Amino acid sequence: MNLSPVWEYVADTVMGGVSTGQIEPIAMDGMIATRLTGDVSLDNDGGFVQMAFDLRPDGAALDASAFTGIEITVRGNDEPYDLRLRTDQLERPWQSFRTDFQATPEWQTLRIPFASVTPHRTDVLFDPARLRRIGVLAIGREFHADITVAQIGFY
Repeated sequence: MNLSPVWEYVADTVMGGVSTGQIEPIAMDGMIATRLTGDVSLDNDGGFVQMAFDLRPDGAALDASAFTGIEITVRGNDEPYDLRLRTDQLERPWQSFRTDFQATPEWQTLRIPFASVTPHRTDVLFDPARLRRIGVLAIGREFHADITVAQIGFY
């Protein structure tokens, strides 16, 4: 099931950090995609730039329990990035379910099983029936982010 996300840009500036970046729609290799670029800084306790989207316009949960995981077609600058999932069970912005992947310079389609995501700063177990938001992040160390997503969905 392919999704048609309306990506939004979020950075650590929401909590006092100084990382900078942007997202932009682009055409690349015959595909319409969204590209996140920026510079991740650890200054002021920061350390991330991200592009993310809600699965429903009203922010409500989507039941993805009929699927095994997330499929994403992506390319980047050969750096590691995080895939973050949020459910309606999480109350704090720093809580999530996450896994990482390498964004190679060539297009690749990755299948990331829900079973591979781990809870971060929560004791809640991941429930795909309560999935609300998906994000792709450059996080945790100083580097230049450059990642492009052409397709994202469930498999």
